[in-house]
Amino acid sequence: MEIWLNPACSKCRSAVDILNDEGAQYTVRRYLDDPPSAEELRAVLTRLGLEPWDITRTQEAEAKELGLGGWERTEAARERWIAALAGHPRLIQRPIITADDGSAVVGRSAEAVREAVARTGREQDL
Repeated sequence: MEIWLNPACSKCRSAVDILNDEGAQYTVRRYLDDPPSAEELRAVLTRLGLEPWDITRTQEAEAKELGLGGWERTEAARERWIAALAGHPRLIQRPIITADDGSAVVGRSAEAVREAVARTGREQDL
């Protein structure tokens, strides 16, 4: 499993603590230092079952500068949102955890993080 995180984020640190407590094996991606490409964002959105506006931090200063609040949330505008996230990774909701079963979760709650661990399975981690 992989966790996209910002080490300065308390939700990210909590998610890492839970992963460690659960004995999960995972890879850390500091997505501000190693931003996901538009293609990677499309793939993670598919895994999440969400749209780009669902994982956008619209209250960030960058979002306000871009005027995201006024952007359409339609299929026609989807690529515009993805391009904004790829170009401004600070706008990506965090942490995002990709499980080994092909799914992903936004790990903002302990329950969501544990769900990702359960989807991965523990037997391979022993």
